[in-house]
Amino acid sequence: MTMDCDILISGGGIAGLCAAAAFGSAGFKVICVDPAPPITDGDADGADLRSTAMLQPARRVLEAAGIWNHLEAHAAPLQIMRIVDAGGEIPEARVTREFNAAEISDQPFGWNFPNWLLRRALLERLAELPNVDFRPGTGTTSLFTRTAQARVGLSDGSRITTPLVIAADGRNSPMRKAAGIGVTKTGYGQKAVVFSVTHPVPHENVSTEIHRTGGPFTLVPLPDHDGMPCSAVVWMDSAAECTRRMTLDADAFSHEATTRSCHLFGPLTLVTARNVWPIITQHAARLSGERIALIAEAAHVMPPIGAQGLNMSLQDVATLLELAQANPADLGSQKMLDAYQKARFGDIMLRVRGIDLLNRASQATRPIARDARATGLNALYAMAPVRKMLMEMGLGMRQD
Repeated sequence: MTMDCDILISGGGIAGLCAAAAFGSAGFKVICVDPAPPITDGDADGADLRSTAMLQPARRVLEAAGIWNHLEAHAAPLQIMRIVDAGGEIPEARVTREFNAAEISDQPFGWNFPNWLLRRALLERLAELPNVDFRPGTGTTSLFTRTAQARVGLSDGSRITTPLVIAADGRNSPMRKAAGIGVTKTGYGQKAVVFSVTHPVPHENVSTEIHRTGGPFTLVPLPDHDGMPCSAVVWMDSAAECTRRMTLDADAFSHEATTRSCHLFGPLTLVTARNVWPIITQHAARLSGERIALIAEAAHVMPPIGAQGLNMSLQDVATLLELAQANPADLGSQKMLDAYQKARFGDIMLRVRGIDLLNRASQATRPIARDARATGLNALYAMAPVRKMLMEMGLGMRQD
């Protein structure tokens, strides 16, 4: 039976491009398609201004895929995760606790990168792989599967025959829908405004998550900008408040952001455009169908807390790749896809539920609930074995 490729990847976002690089580096013939060409300039219209913290397990995936050497010079290490509760009447720190990677590792928790920069590095790596065919501007339109193969229709009118389709095409995944796989979705009435700021107080490689009614305000280290310390910010709040803040001029917005940051870094100065994103939790009913595997947001979407989203996606990629390399002749078979479901679904559900609970706790408005949040943070931090376990689970070092 003639196949056009070993793997057809629907979706050329960060997860899809990582999958293309990982499977391509392992010697598989890959076609990756996406209807929208990736934007690789942070100043361009439509650029993804979010940032991603690549945790230790994600780095190992990137190294194996030949991507890390394209990124290393731009890495901002995350040595300490600081959690601040600011749930009192005024926005000031009531409880501050720091989780230091040195307690569990001789490496940082992770390394932070702007998303547009990740896309640029990924395209550089794909250009080095002759067995990877990336087709920006082309999307998937149909899926027809049989026991031995899948046929995927593309928006340019062509059809691809392949033993395995990887759906990396986002939370509204057309391939997931074509495979008849349902989702469970939860809304919070929240959005997130994402942007970058400079500030006079150095971040010292500390990621700071400040919890207050509405949702967390998270500052993640970036390399200096024009000689000033710089951080990427995710500001979660009610949809109405986020919409209002998007209308503010830069000075007014920077002032509100400084107040919300509890002045921990001095005055914040907006240095990028602002994007706004809806906050939801969503997970697929299952991770595979006949000849198709779901990864990344096609499989799971969570609020941006604890740097879990893309790191979970790269674990999806690593698991699929391990199964593919163990038995290449069995690529895309039901046995392989059942093994993928067994390996990943439980861990995904654990993290989805955990982040959901953390987000609901951060949204708390009643004083008694806010006080309980602060008390809980203190209690978890005080117990060294529990603190270590939480850090290891956050990195994906343990699954219990």
